Amino acid sequence: MLIRNIETFPLFYHLPKPYGDANGLKTYRTCYLIRITTDLGVEGWGECVDWLPTLHKGFQERIIPYLIGKSVTDRITLVRTLKKWHSRSAAAVSMALTEIMAKTCSLSVCDLWGGKFREKVPVYASFQSYSEEANWQKHSLRAIEQAIIQGFDKIKVKIGGKSILEDQQHIEMVQSLLQGKVDLAIDANQSYDVTAALRWQSLLDTWPNLLWFEEPLEIGRIAEYVLLRKHLSAPLAGGENIEKAADYVPIFLQQALDFITPDPLHVTGIDGYRETLSLARSFGIRVTPHSYDGALSRLYAIFAHSCLEPWGKMEKDSIEPLEWDVMDNPFAKLIPIQPSNSEISIPCGSGIGLDIDIEMLAFYQWDGNSYG
Repeated sequence: MLIRNIETFPLFYHLPKPYGDANGLKTYRTCYLIRITTDLGVEGWGECVDWLPTLHKGFQERIIPYLIGKSVTDRITLVRTLKKWHSRSAAAVSMALTEIMAKTCSLSVCDLWGGKFREKVPVYASFQSYSEEANWQKHSLRAIEQAIIQGFDKIKVKIGGKSILEDQQHIEMVQSLLQGKVDLAIDANQSYDVTAALRWQSLLDTWPNLLWFEEPLEIGRIAEYVLLRKHLSAPLAGGENIEKAADYVPIFLQQALDFITPDPLHVTGIDGYRETLSLARSFGIRVTPHSYDGALSRLYAIFAHSCLEPWGKMEKDSIEPLEWDVMDNPFAKLIPIQPSNSEISIPCGSGIGLDIDIEMLAFYQWDGNSYG
């Protein structure tokens, strides 16, 4: 079975109201989908994200010409080659070829991978807490309140983009709203050093509903994470930008984190992503996937989580929660799947078991102009 055709769908959405994290405010969201069709007419979808002009040029001039005529069954070899050129494109191709193989075998992706441990996966509402409003804290609280009304019982909010005092005031307001009934994670996006992170210690000690403290430091500072883990009561999480399973090994060996946060768009290929999950389990480390960009990649993270062995033996179905972006992002609706009571039911059917919204692809098609 050979690759006959590859279509690309670069998508762009200008945010009417910017929002952001410690890295700054975002004014747009982008997405890049591909559809691979074989000589037998079997189709598979993939997704990646990056600067659209560079990504699109790479697909049209190098990646697509290389892939046409190649065998679908050579997925691992093809992905490894693309990794050398552009690791993000490898993620999309890996997903598409995985779905093609599942459909060819008349199986779901989960069944292709050996079957599910669970029919539902827990998710948490993920927020970009900062906005242009002078009263950004109240604006954040209104958004959180809406998520609670929608049934989310776990949320993640951002810190690190304002002064520590402002951020602490914000989180105390959030905690007052949650009243201990909703679990909370905080994410600093690698914006602190050890001294700054330790300024949160007195508050962290008073919050029994705290899930984890995500990336307070640059992720490469493993020794400092080890030090911080000894002095903070909050579990530490991180690693969303790490590209291969082997790069997590120093973190595991030095017990620097309680949770890792791999992203199927950042780890090279969906097979490499699943390898990362299995490796974490081997070291007794919990996994809470980062899935901020992209509905299809998030769906693959859900599939992988449903096939991941339980975290502990106390509850046979124990599994860590997965990120669910609740910000203004139309691309999150490309796939018709929504959480209920902070859980996602695993789709059934051949391949991914769901259809991509083709009309939405056409509506948000990037016009080729530069953006910023």
